[in-house]
Amino acid sequence: MKIGILVVAYNAEETLSKVLDRIPSEFAQQIDSILVCDDASTDNTHHVGLTYQNNSKLPLTLIRHPTNLGYGGNQKTGYQWALENSLDIVVLLHGDGQYAPEFLQQMVTPIIEDRADVVFGSRMMTSGGARKGGMPLYKYVGNKILTYIQNRLANVSLTEWHSGYRAYRVSSLRKINFLDNSDYFDFDSQIILQMIGAKQRIVEIAIPTFYGDEISRVNGIKYGLQILGHTVKFRFSRIQTYF
Repeated sequence: MKIGILVVAYNAEETLSKVLDRIPSEFAQQIDSILVCDDASTDNTHHVGLTYQNNSKLPLTLIRHPTNLGYGGNQKTGYQWALENSLDIVVLLHGDGQYAPEFLQQMVTPIIEDRADVVFGSRMMTSGGARKGGMPLYKYVGNKILTYIQNRLANVSLTEWHSGYRAYRVSSLRKINFLDNSDYFDFDSQIILQMIGAKQRIVEIAIPTFYGDEISRVNGIKYGLQILGHTVKFRFSRIQTYF
């Protein structure tokens, strides 16, 4: 299967090379292509990526948006790239090091073995792991509350809706209109709802939590209201299909 890695990056000059270095060599041999998608960083992220590309054997491609498209907009570029390059699997990885590249094999295995169409890395599957990994208490509590409500509304039982570590079967991306989604952080919940609506098989794996010095760009209250709005809308759309 053709596997691609989408590395979304914004002001990641200090972490991007470290993230790429951590891709296991055994797994690197399975990768068809890696796209580093720089969302108009204001630091030297693009230069760091170019330098890494020139000195690495990884199949690395870099693009830089001329204007900032947002976290969701950055993903849209990457998933279109996966479709255009006829990949079979695309893994979303963050350039800030918050998610462990060492788990890339575990992320794709359920899809390769045809046990899943979508794989989410969950920081909440291991009891106490999220807090031990540095997740702030307010984020932990908010994550748990929002996940509980979204599970009830969408009639699923995910342990976490808010992880950014994900692997998608590219044929599943063809079944949804992700381009209609938000360009911001609520994109992640919207695409989960789309995959549920498309009856795609979702599997979670436990991943470690790491919070370093990265700057949070999420307005927690606004984000919470947005994703609950999307999930309520999804719930009512499902109810209407019965009438």
